[in-house]
Parts: sequence; C-alpha cells; structure tokens
Amino acid sequence: MIIDIPEGQEPIGYVWGEMVPGIGVAAATFSMSVYEHTTLGLREFEAARLRVAQINGCLFCLDWRTERDGAKVEEEFAEAVSQWRTTEAFDERTRLAAEYAERYTLDHHGLDDAFWQRMTAYYSQAEIVELTMSIGSWLAFGRLNHVLGIDAVCVLPGH
Repeated sequence: MIIDIPEGQEPIGYVWGEMVPGIGVAAATFSMSVYEHTTLGLREFEAARLRVAQINGCLFCLDWRTERDGAKVEEEFAEAVSQWRTTEAFDERTRLAAEYAERYTLDHHGLDDAFWQRMTAYYSQAEIVELTMSIGSWLAFGRLNHVLGIDAVCVLPGH
C-alpha cells in the first residue's frame, strides 16, 4: 500500500472520505448509486462487475459478491465469467455483459457495429447507458483501490 493509513482507520473510508472529501465523497456516492439504483438483473450486473474486477485485479472487488433480496450468484460464477466466451452457465444477456465489460475495459475503440447490433438486440438504450456507467465506475474505482494498494487491506463485512 502506498498510502499511509492512520492507526484505527478503515482504509477505503479514510482514502475516499477523509483524504479528499470534496472528490472522494462524490465518488463514493456515485459508486453506491450503481448498486442502489440498478435495473439490471443480478447475473448480468455481476458478470460485468466481476469481469472488470478480474481485469483490474482489485482484490476487494474480486472477493465482493453483490446481494439482492438475500440472493447472490453461485460460487462458480466467477470462473464462468472468466470463461464468458464458452461457458454454458450464461444466457445471451449475461454473456454480452461480460463481453462488454471486457471490451470497454481493454479495447473500447474496438466496439464495432457488429457488437452494437448484438448488444441492442438484447439491451434497451437505457440499459446500455446504465451498464456503461456501472462499468465505468468499477473500472475507475476498482483500479484506484488496486493502484493505491488499499484493496489488499480492506475487509469485507462478515469476513
């Protein structure tokens, strides 16, 4: 970790909330909005989120599982996400969510007409905007946590 965290402080809360409160609090609010206001199904949401986490290498993000109404994706889901091209565990919306997350994260210039034809066949324009904003949030903030090294010292609730 390259940021000094005072004794007794929780790393993410300190970095995001106290070090740069004018930016960090707004970023945290945006990050939480992705979870609180999503209209996407849990599987497609988690497929995109986990694919970004796998690419970013954010330990906290890789360990996290979004819960909705007491439900989470199955334990094997993360492995299926890494195999999104060939897994039989995904429907087309879930597969496209993982693909979009990967392409957005690694080669956004390569999002061609053929991809958008497939995407718009399964997702509404509002869902595409929502997924794009979600992926952008995970890409930026997961990468921030990993680059600063705070992902390795954060503990998930219940761990």
